[in-house]
Amino acid sequence: MNTIRLKNIVPQVFATHPDLQSEVWRQDLTLEKGKKYLVEADSGMGKSTFCSYLIGYRHDFTGELLFDNRKSTDFTPKDWTQLRQQHVSSLFQELRLFPELTALENVQIKNRLTNFATDDQIDEWFNRLKISEKRHEKVGVMSFGQQQRVALIRALAQPFDFLLADEPVSHLDDGNGELMAQLIAEEAARQGAAVIVTSIGKHIPLDYDKTIKL
Repeated sequence: MNTIRLKNIVPQVFATHPDLQSEVWRQDLTLEKGKKYLVEADSGMGKSTFCSYLIGYRHDFTGELLFDNRKSTDFTPKDWTQLRQQHVSSLFQELRLFPELTALENVQIKNRLTNFATDDQIDEWFNRLKISEKRHEKVGVMSFGQQQRVALIRALAQPFDFLLADEPVSHLDDGNGELMAQLIAEEAARQGAAVIVTSIGKHIPLDYDKTIKL
């Protein structure tokens, strides 16, 4: 997949707001594979909504969402599943980890579906992000910042053309944020993929090609 295009999209919640100021809503925006985007948003401007649209979790909008010029309205449930497993990987703001499972088990759940990363590769990612000693610890007793790093490893355990990271460093210090940024940049480059990062303030330090105001 090479492009995601948002063509005159307006969330239903904003439909009665004619003076909406946004570089996304009511615009013609194309996101291209291989580039890095920072999507900045004020609270209440639809950041989580934007992310949900790109992975097909919500469809409450007018306008057109196109993946390689194919309309999302033509997608079947199987198409959406394939998109999430092979083309668009997501690091959710709320993480959506299983607290009763260990950090490694949370990653393995996805990797067993995709068969993408080797055990050695996963171990390397845990080491790179300085949570190797947490691999066999239940996620529910880990700090939120540690959980964010586990969620990133899970997001990397699949092929992708676009990596969507929703406020990925909100609970991390600058040093750990930099480690995440380096790993994201390396893995995106390895796959020739785009990175789409959202932020309402603190954001991951990447060499962005474009900053977009939501």
